[in-house]
Amino acid sequence: MDARQLWLRFEPYHDVTYFTPESRAATDALGCKGGWMGYFGMRAAPLGAAPPELVTAVFYNFAPRMVSRALPDAWAVASPAEYLRVRLEGVDGALRRMLGSVDTPEIAEAATLARAAALAAPLAGRPLAAANRALPWPAEPHLALWHACTILREARGDGHVAALVAHGVGPCQALALYAREHSLDPAYMRAARGWTVEEWEEADVPGDLAAVERATDAAALAPWEALGASRTSRFIDLMTPLALRIASANEAMRVNPMALDPVRELAVPGWNT
Repeated sequence: MDARQLWLRFEPYHDVTYFTPESRAATDALGCKGGWMGYFGMRAAPLGAAPPELVTAVFYNFAPRMVSRALPDAWAVASPAEYLRVRLEGVDGALRRMLGSVDTPEIAEAATLARAAALAAPLAGRPLAAANRALPWPAEPHLALWHACTILREARGDGHVAALVAHGVGPCQALALYAREHSLDPAYMRAARGWTVEEWEEADVPGDLAAVERATDAAALAPWEALGASRTSRFIDLMTPLALRIASANEAMRVNPMALDPVRELAVPGWNT
């Protein structure tokens, strides 16, 4: 099983959570001051009204000052429960726009498989995955699929943070290494995570990012090993057209700090015919 190929299929489905017009409208309606307050409020909400220090530690690669501009002020705007409510509202609207019909047998089947994988994801040492797992499962299949993808995504991300720490790669250093490896604009990456030029230059030192990525992939395999090869293969088949459709419709997939480009990387001829 290829953990990255699986990630390419569930990450786009999760990413509608934060960077879509529907998501921004939902958090603006709450009273958030800018998109980043909405982002930190929605993503951190499963942790409760977490202080900025905790969120900085768990999210890992954001500069502390960037988190502190949003938190704890976001909790004065609305409760974590309200952020969770509007998060789901924005996801629902974005998926309906991007996918058209969400009431399909394929989405229902994908949701069943994704839920089984998500329930098999290890939670020890994975705070964001565990916090999302503790939330109620949405009833509608397209939202249950999103919830499962979110757990799987955060479980992989938590494992990635553990690998970075174990290999001695710091938050800003990880971004600098990744930007160089994937030919991403350093100015864009600094702005996306709030680091200064001086901090970036100081952190831009060698590190074994390849070893980190191998450890991340290895730590992300448990859900799929539990699901089994046959059902994992079926999940891939079901998610590929969904990932491609979302990636084509979501502007956040054009340029992003993950260098994620499902349309190019999946390269499925005739997928949209």
